[in-house]
Amino acid sequence: MAGLGLAKRWLSAQLLLLMTLSNISDSTVYLVAPAAVTLEEQSTANITITSSSLVNQSAVIQLNVTYSSKRNYSTVITVPEQVLLPVDATSVSFNVTAHDVGQVTTYLISNNTDLNSLAVRIRFMVIHSNILSVISQVIGWMYFLAWSVSFYPQAWENWRRKSVVGLNFDFLALNLTGFIAYSVFNIGLFWVPYIKEEFLRKYPNGINPVNANDVFFSLHAVLLCLVYISQAAVYERGGQKVSWTALFLLLIGWTFAFISLFLAVAKQITWLDYLYYFSYIKLGVTLVKYVPQAYMNYRRQSTEGWSIGNVLLDFTGGIFSILQMILQSYNNDEWKLIFGDPTKFGLGLFSVAFDILFMTQHYCLYRQPPQYEAVTGQGD
Repeated sequence: MAGLGLAKRWLSAQLLLLMTLSNISDSTVYLVAPAAVTLEEQSTANITITSSSLVNQSAVIQLNVTYSSKRNYSTVITVPEQVLLPVDATSVSFNVTAHDVGQVTTYLISNNTDLNSLAVRIRFMVIHSNILSVISQVIGWMYFLAWSVSFYPQAWENWRRKSVVGLNFDFLALNLTGFIAYSVFNIGLFWVPYIKEEFLRKYPNGINPVNANDVFFSLHAVLLCLVYISQAAVYERGGQKVSWTALFLLLIGWTFAFISLFLAVAKQITWLDYLYYFSYIKLGVTLVKYVPQAYMNYRRQSTEGWSIGNVLLDFTGGIFSILQMILQSYNNDEWKLIFGDPTKFGLGLFSVAFDILFMTQHYCLYRQPPQYEAVTGQGD
């Protein structure tokens, strides 16, 4: 009975809270504005700010500049200091003119107490060319497709041979851990509202680096890694197993992840920091995961069992990834963008380096399979 009484009181409290929030939301008018506006140099754009309902008096909305990539934001873009929202209107429009490549962030501030403009910002990005921006987006989808498809040739190779001899088990274990860590990072920044708000508080002038295709790619990679492992469980493996070295590295990675989790729960670090630690685990895995496979190829003097199709598609994706970062850096005149996402840059750079090594092994060093002399009897 006591438990039932507590449940009733808890339910009543929740209903009261909902009614209170409802009354607050009914009396508050919210502003809506485009989060990001991209313009070419020497171009003009019309921006509209909209209110959720009519206001009881005209409102002055100030565009407070909080960040500029140039010392004087007016050299990047001309924006009005304030605009007027009439009492009988729910929107107001104004023009902005772009001058030079750069970025300017403004926050909306209103003198009307009924108008909630908190956390409403407009980020203006002036670029060299819209055409380059479109090309960059196309390249982004190309490397996304190349990297996604790159998992299938190895699965096909395993199925065709009914064998995983030649596919290093250390690589499989490290690769799975790496993509699990990358998935945790992407899911947190893309789907968890609290984490997204935390990112905005820490980087008020930044843009969330995770897109929908990043989430799909990482989850798809985890799925295909599990397919590899299931194939390794049922096909001929030639006595292969995960080495103690790889197990030790995995232990370090997961111990670091669990310690970071306890620190986040204890509020010694933020959950955003916790997610970024997972991205560093992924980068660390990328640094070492190809080494066992390259060494196995060297020891066997053969790349049989290691799909060259996987390597070629991975190489293509890495090249396009690096090319996109270069185009974005030039178009935004922000070359630090290349190093702004260490996981993405590391994925591209180290993948390309090892792919070149694997192509050299396959097409040059071990082009012909090892030849063995037939042993004949003494009397022949």
